Amino acid sequence: MSKPTHSDRSTKRGTEKPISSPKPSAQPKRPRDLLHPTTHPIHPFDQIHNTDTSGLVPAGHLLTGHPNDEHVTAYYAVAPSILRTLIDRWRPTAPHPISHYTFVDIGAGKGRAMLLASELPFHQIIGVELNPAMADIAQRNLDLWLVAHAADTTAHPIAPIRLHQQDALDFDLPRAPTLAFLFHPFEAPVFKALLRRIEAHFAKRPGTFDLLYVNAECADILDNHPAFTRLWHGKIEMTPEDHAADLEAIAQQKEYGSTGDEECAIYRYTGRSKPNR
Repeated sequence: MSKPTHSDRSTKRGTEKPISSPKPSAQPKRPRDLLHPTTHPIHPFDQIHNTDTSGLVPAGHLLTGHPNDEHVTAYYAVAPSILRTLIDRWRPTAPHPISHYTFVDIGAGKGRAMLLASELPFHQIIGVELNPAMADIAQRNLDLWLVAHAADTTAHPIAPIRLHQQDALDFDLPRAPTLAFLFHPFEAPVFKALLRRIEAHFAKRPGTFDLLYVNAECADILDNHPAFTRLWHGKIEMTPEDHAADLEAIAQQKEYGSTGDEECAIYRYTGRSKPNR
């Protein structure tokens, strides 16, 4: 679309009924407030796997009563081709084999990124989702995914996978090397708080932490952060199939259009004394 800022296109997936009723408001103050929920069309990923990760859920339908509700962004699932390409860009930079890494989807929504990542030989896959209704949908998707793969004797093994329904600011980071994924699930105030939590974690137990960031609206915060080093920043194009699905879905939003790509970035936690780029 003239892309919704991923305060518009990311936070978590669509369902036929609003996750919660939006609070009444006067005039929309941000572009994301102009979004309306959609449940169709169904993305080819869901058609193939019988999962439910399609649709768009505006931020106002994701309210939980949590103090950080005002910083939540809309739900829209990452295009499979975007995530796969971004992981391919990251892998040559990783200091450890991918099998040593835990993939953590922060703001997992309905779990599409978790499902995609589980097809790769990660040590394990963890999703963290605050909204209980979205987490329920994600867990159903995970259950379907696990049953389908167990029943298919020709399928490649998938990585161990589990979901935590909790605030990302309360989540304890793994001790293993970690690759975190964010599809811009929240705005700058929560994003900064998450970075403080990551720093506090590594102050106690040094380790390896990389971050994949799609719709990188807060990239400037990371670029100016003394403990993170940017490894790559640029646009990644969707496959024609993903772009066609994106065009169909976003056509239902009057204020936005699909450009067929996403601004993405890769960062590494290097501590306050980081090397020169």
